[in-house]
Amino acid sequence: MSLYVRIENDEVKDCWDTPPAEGVNNNGWKNAIEVRPTIIPNRQGYTAHTFDLTKDPVEIVYGTFDINVNDRKTNMKQNTQFTFQQVVNEQARAPLAYDPTVIESARQTMVAKQAAIDACTTHDELDTLN
Repeated sequence: MSLYVRIENDEVKDCWDTPPAEGVNNNGWKNAIEVRPTIIPNRQGYTAHTFDLTKDPVEIVYGTFDINVNDRKTNMKQNTQFTFQQVVNEQARAPLAYDPTVIESARQTMVAKQAAIDACTTHDELDTLN
């Protein structure tokens, strides 16, 4: 995807994914590219970006951060709760076909998955649960 930045007084004022319209004052507009380092899925994420105005095209540079195990565990447990809630919602939408055993089975699955997540202490252990 092409990106464009408008620079004014050595600062980025606008960043667009479409070029400025013909006839618009194009002063200060430059091509830009994103520079994203490779991250380790589920273990790292991207930080906010900075602009390297010394490059042509201008580079929109992202940093990385490490996701700690406890944050990942919290996210994984929230996902199990979401999955359980979807089962509950599905049962609620069909009151004539409501089956409490389906909800209980989903609850037991959620509890078991959350216990397995809680038992993990490393990313490698969490990876085995996916």
